[in-house]
Amino acid sequence: MGQKKDLTGSEKSKIVRYLAEGCSSLKIAKLLKHDHRTIKRFIQNSQQGRKKRVEKPRRKITAHELRKVKRAAAKMPLATSLAIFQSCNITGVPKSTRCAILRDTAEVRKAERRPPLNKTHKLKRQDWAKKYLKTDFSKVLWTDEMRVSLDGPDGWARGWIGKGQRAPVPLRRQQGGGGVLVWAGIIKDELVGPFRVEDGVKLNSQSYCQFLEDTFFKQWYRKKSASFKKNMIFMQDNAPSHASKYSTAWLARKGIKEEKLMTWPPCSPDLNPIENLWSIIKCEIYKEGKQYTFLNSVWEAVVAAACNVDGEQIKTLTESMDGRLLSVLAKKGGYIGR
Repeated sequence: MGQKKDLTGSEKSKIVRYLAEGCSSLKIAKLLKHDHRTIKRFIQNSQQGRKKRVEKPRRKITAHELRKVKRAAAKMPLATSLAIFQSCNITGVPKSTRCAILRDTAEVRKAERRPPLNKTHKLKRQDWAKKYLKTDFSKVLWTDEMRVSLDGPDGWARGWIGKGQRAPVPLRRQQGGGGVLVWAGIIKDELVGPFRVEDGVKLNSQSYCQFLEDTFFKQWYRKKSASFKKNMIFMQDNAPSHASKYSTAWLARKGIKEEKLMTWPPCSPDLNPIENLWSIIKCEIYKEGKQYTFLNSVWEAVVAAACNVDGEQIKTLTESMDGRLLSVLAKKGGYIGR
């Protein structure tokens, strides 16, 4: 039996497996056709473990450099520790030291999903809250669109996993593998829709109005009584296709104008209760990391999830509006929790 000096990675893995099965080093040498001394040497080296790492003295920074780092961190939100230190011309500082220094004055965070509110936004949100403070919100139809993708939102699939098990790798495709645009509305304890926007259609003013005509008006609004139509207030956000002159004039011809068309403050998804409905539906269709292969499949999942939302849940959302308005005023136009 010839002596082989080096073991390949696969051979080392086999040695570990054979040892776990109770094989002796002599038997392993025969199975792998290696010299017995080579096998024993590998086993002995493995059992000795790694040498303890010798800590090197860390590079200290001066008080002046520390002040520069603090200023740079304030000016460069979400920057890496390396970028912050490089902007201060401080070199030779290991990552562990950079993070330890920054931890005293900063914290690691993700980018905010909501845009910051400026002074004008806050004033308009307060004006809106004051205007509708005495409104009967049971007569308001809250509407919005939601896009659902085949792959689901990033970072949603979390949960317990057994020890020794590997976490599943979610499928990730460009643009989430494609998706479906859904429109719906809620009023009092009733869900209107959901309705699916035709695939490939981009909602501009004309296509948005045609979509409302084919779905909302023909399939729901037309069946309502004259007294209901007289008292209903239609809410939509300030998306370009919603707030354009064309769409406003078209809705006016349908009788939805002036006080029957709710004005909406900028940057205010937190004030629309239907956003909570979208969260309920998304949690249901993407639970346990669920993903989809076909657009029709994800649409069917949306419809099924919407059917499971009962009237009491919707009523809870629509009745939350009085509290939302008070919260906006209390926070002086700032964002509120949904």
